[in-house]
Formats: sequence, structure tokens, C-alpha cells
Amino acid sequence: MMPIRKIIANLSRVAAGGTTLLCAAHFIAAQPPVTQSARPGQKGKVTASPAAVIGSKEDPAAVDRGAKLFTAKCGECHGNSAKGTDLGPNLIYSLLVLRDEKGASIAPVLRNGRPDQGMPKPDLTEAQIADLVAWLHAQTYAADHRTTYAWLDVVTGDAKQGEIYFKSVGRCTACHSVTGDLAGIGRKYDPFTLQSRWVKPGHPARAGMPGVPEPDTGRATTQVTVTLASGESISGALVRISDFDVALRDSSGEYRSFTRDGDTPKVVINDPLKVHKEMLRQYADADIHNVTAYLVTLK
Repeated sequence: MMPIRKIIANLSRVAAGGTTLLCAAHFIAAQPPVTQSARPGQKGKVTASPAAVIGSKEDPAAVDRGAKLFTAKCGECHGNSAKGTDLGPNLIYSLLVLRDEKGASIAPVLRNGRPDQGMPKPDLTEAQIADLVAWLHAQTYAADHRTTYAWLDVVTGDAKQGEIYFKSVGRCTACHSVTGDLAGIGRKYDPFTLQSRWVKPGHPARAGMPGVPEPDTGRATTQVTVTLASGESISGALVRISDFDVALRDSSGEYRSFTRDGDTPKVVINDPLKVHKEMLRQYADADIHNVTAYLVTLK
């Protein structure tokens, strides 16, 4: 399973080329939430609203027990959110889990393991297996109803270690200043938004396309210069680029697009977020959490 930060890095590179009912409100509000670990790169709790449990028709108490049991018994290999690690696959999108009915598919695996695939036989009672089945069902339902999620407790890192990383290994001070462009950033954004903004660079390349909102002026914009065969050069904010065309919005706001044939016209891109995108392949999860914790302190 590829770490999420690598997946994000790949998606960001693609993005640079042109690149998310329940009416029984009173009943749902009375139910306890279900928590699980956040995805890698956004450590903390992710709370599936009670709607996830009610919608999946699982017993909330069983789901709660299953969550604790999964973390203790299965989290090391599959991740506490069951979304997989380098040691075990993602179970949320596992066909065995998705097609399961009343534990018919999942229970045999939990009883016997899969020694031939590196999964030892778990030491579980039938009651524990039932709780794990309930928890997995709730997770697959929640994954299919993503609006039932609310991300909480993003600030879980060590701010002191984050400051050290910011000023040394991360090389952040080469472009940023805590008394300049980052002054008060911890007050400007909530922790989740703040973490998202620096971990996953924005997608300014799509700005200006039909149906796409105007760019967030708080983010740097990728610039492109297109030099035609005649020698004429046109520069502006990159809107889209592919093997077949390139589009931009010039300084007057006019939308311009050009057909590409190999290296004609010549295209030069200046992406101010290039370093951020390259760093995505280098961050350890601890680096992400620690730097976020430090940035939050910049009030």
C-alpha cells in the first residue's frame, strides 16, 4: 500500500497538468459518535457521525467495542482506520468486506487467519468477531457516505520538534518567515485547513477554467510562458496543460489556449509550489504533525 503522502504527491503532479439524508435528526443526535484513527498525514481522530452507525444498521455499542478491538488486534498491520499500511491491505475497499453479509465472509478469516498470506490466526472469541464485523460494516458505510465525517484533533504533534524541522531539515525558512508571510497564520486558519494548505499544495492551474472558482489569492499561482513558432511569447497564469494543449489567463484576464505538437510551441512553467510538491515525497508522518503543531502556535 503506497503511503498517502506519496499518493497526494502523485495527484499533485497530475493536477499541475490540469488537473469531494438522514431525516431522523432527533434520534441520530442522541447516538454516540464512532471514532477511528485519521488517515496518514492527518493524524488524530476522525469521527464518523452517528449517521454512519445508524445507516449501517449496526449496534452502536458493538461498533464502539469493535473500534477498540480493531486498534488493538489489527491496527498494526491494517492501520487503526483499516485503510491499510505497508504491512497490510486496505480493508475498507476490500471486496470481501464490501460483499459481506452478517459476517459470512469476514468471520472465517477472523477465526482462522490467512497464514498463506502472512495473516496469523487471531485469538478472538465469537463475540469479538461479531464486534469487529460490526465495526467494519460501519466503516464501509461511512466511506460511502463521506459527509458523515468530521475531522477532529488535528494538532497532535510536538510544536518544538516542528519548529526545529521548520528551521532545519524542512528548509522552510528559505522561502517563509514567521514574522513575514506566516505571521499570524495560526490565527488566520483553523488547524485542519492550515495543515491541508501546507501539506497538499493548492491547484491554481485549474483557476480560470469554465466552472472552476476564481483562484484563492492567498496562494501562489503557477505561471507559464508560451513561445510560438513566430517568436511571439504569451505569459500568464496556467489554467491547463497536457500533451495536446496548454491554456493560460494573461494579465488582462483573457483566456488563451494553444495546441501542442511535441515541443511546439515552447512551454516554460514556473511553479512557486514546486518545492512543496517535491517535499511531499520526503515528509514522515511525524514531520507533518509536528510542523502543523508549530504553525498553529503562530498567532
